[in-house]
Amino acid sequence: MSEQLTNEFLSGLRTLEESKDTGPLVKLYSENAAIGNVIAPDQFHGPQGAEKFWKEYRSVFESAKSEFRNIIIGSERAALEWTTEGTSLDGKPLHYAGVTLLEMEGGKITRSCAYFNPRTLGSQMTDDAQA
Repeated sequence: MSEQLTNEFLSGLRTLEESKDTGPLVKLYSENAAIGNVIAPDQFHGPQGAEKFWKEYRSVFESAKSEFRNIIIGSERAALEWTTEGTSLDGKPLHYAGVTLLEMEGGKITRSCAYFNPRTLGSQMTDDAQA
């Protein structure tokens, strides 16, 4: 079940990046799920929180495409090592890398959290910072 759910997550993320449609990702989260990243850990809850989290995530990019270097799947956990490339809303190229951890139970995601260096991403989105 974990492998199937992980693959559905990857597919949902691809859909989000390509079309901004959050639906395929949101349906994967349990009612009590915690969703976040290193900037906002566990601040979003349940499918409604997932909807808000993923809309906010996608809203900062004009384009985004994630590639996965390592996908490690356990019985109720997955670790996804990724790089994301794209452009900011003002057309600046972006490239950052990180890891997303998924916790699963009963065929749903109960927790997802992405870890990356926010300074790396932030410096690419501002005029005055040098990477």
